[in-house]
Order: sequence, then structure tokens, then C-alpha cells
Amino acid sequence: MALGPTSSAIHITGTGPHYAIKTPQNVTVHPVALFTILDHYLRRTDQQDRVIGTLLGRRTEHEIEIRSAFAVLHSETDEQVAVDTEYHRTMYELHHKVNPKEVIVGWYSTGSNLNTYSALIQNFYSLETAPHPAVHITLNTGIVEGEEAGVKAYISSPVGVVPKAENCVFVPVSVELRFHDAERSGLDLLAGTSTSTTATSPQPVPDLEVLETAIQNVTSMLDRVLAYVQSVLRGETKGDPAIGRYLMDTLGASAGVGEEIGGFNGSLQDTLMVSYLANLVRSQAEVSARLALTTAT
Repeated sequence: MALGPTSSAIHITGTGPHYAIKTPQNVTVHPVALFTILDHYLRRTDQQDRVIGTLLGRRTEHEIEIRSAFAVLHSETDEQVAVDTEYHRTMYELHHKVNPKEVIVGWYSTGSNLNTYSALIQNFYSLETAPHPAVHITLNTGIVEGEEAGVKAYISSPVGVVPKAENCVFVPVSVELRFHDAERSGLDLLAGTSTSTTATSPQPVPDLEVLETAIQNVTSMLDRVLAYVQSVLRGETKGDPAIGRYLMDTLGASAGVGEEIGGFNGSLQDTLMVSYLANLVRSQAEVSARLALTTAT
């Protein structure tokens, strides 16, 4: 690869490692990585048709788990593509200090255009992930009219008698979105915000509406459980021992509900006291500052 006009930007040419196509790997993407890509796309300049960045996560023999990502500076013209590799490596070193178990697994780009420049960038990331193949994630944001939102994953395979960086074919692999139970409420909130948007600007969902929705969901689940238990007691439905044990364990864990409510009330009182003291200290500081100004005059 030939160096560009500065040491931090390179014009990607030449060849790199290529790998024989194995059994397609399953790629899972965490919401944090997708949100990072979307944020990068929304902050792009008017001259950028797409943005790219580095994907990080964990890799097993048959699966790649993408947990995070960061943006990488790049530019594309009709003649060449330039990637700021120095920035890429600096960002990875900083990320590795915080998350030492996450490694570079590939790169992302917005849009669905796979061209020669994509092959050149893929070649660069293949050097970073060697001896493993680099995975490429494309994200259609759906912001552009006529563009269908979605995520796709690819790995590359060389084509031609003489391997070259720009001569490769992108082979699709299966990809899925994976999130933990603790992230479900955040995703539901974002989904509710997107459905409540207007033509001009998005409107966040009020806190009381979020609380009301959560209470309605809990009430609905309790009604389903109660209907199932009553149906079993009436002999209309055959009881499932696994469900029965699960309900017993759940009810046993909440046997001390009175104590939990008391603890919650005590914690609430502590929070209110801390808030009161903080406001009192702030008021005293303002009064002291005003007195100091009066004394000075």
C-alpha cells in the first residue's frame, strides 16, 4: 500500500491477505454498535455520501459478536479513497485499555453500495484482523427516500488468477440483532419515540407515559398468569410442572414484599433528604455570594 500525502492518511492500493471461504459465520450485533453507526451518519458532512468505522467485539470459531464501534475518518473521490489509519489505531489502543477483551472484527459503512473502494477498505481491515477474515456490516439508515432500512453482513473472497485488493467478491453471512433483557426497555423507549415523531422533529416520550406503558405491560402479564392459573385449577388446561415451579420460585422470592416496600420508602426518604440538603447548601452559597457583593460595594 502506498502512503498518501500525510502520514495519517493512506491511499489503499496493493494486496493483502485473502482467505478461503469457510462455512458462513453467524454475526450478531449489539444495539450499542448500531446506535454508534447511526450517530456517525447523522453527524456526517454534506460532502459525505457514506461513513465508515471500525467494529469491535469477540470472535469464536463460528460466530462474531459485534459489541461496539467507533468512527474512522475517510474521504472518497472519483480517483482514490483515503483512510486515516493512524486515527484508527489510536482509537483502538484507547478502546483496548477500557475493553481489553474486545478485538477488531471488521468495519462498517452506511448504505448498500459495494464497489471497488469497499474492496480496498476490506483489504485494509483484513490486515487488521489477520489471520481471521474481516466482517463488513452495511447499514441502510432508511433516512434517504426510497432506501429500505436494514443491516447486512459480508465476508470477502478473492477472485481472479492474480489476487488483487480490488478484486474480491462479498459473500453474505447471516446477521441478527442481539440485546440483553436490561436493554429491552431502552429499545422500547426509542421505538416509541420514533413512532411519536412528527414531520418536523422527533418528540421524546414523556416520563409519565413511559411509566404508564410499563405498568400496563406488567398488569397485562399478571392477567395472563392469573388466567392460566385459574384455567388449570378449573381443569380446563393441563398444568405444566415447569411453569408451576417457576411461579412458586417467583412468589417465594417476593414473600417479603412488605419489607421490600418499607426499604423502598426508606430509600425514597433518604433521596429526598439528600435533595433537600443539596438545595439548602446551594441557597446558602447564593446568599453568601450576594452578601459578599454587598459588602464589597
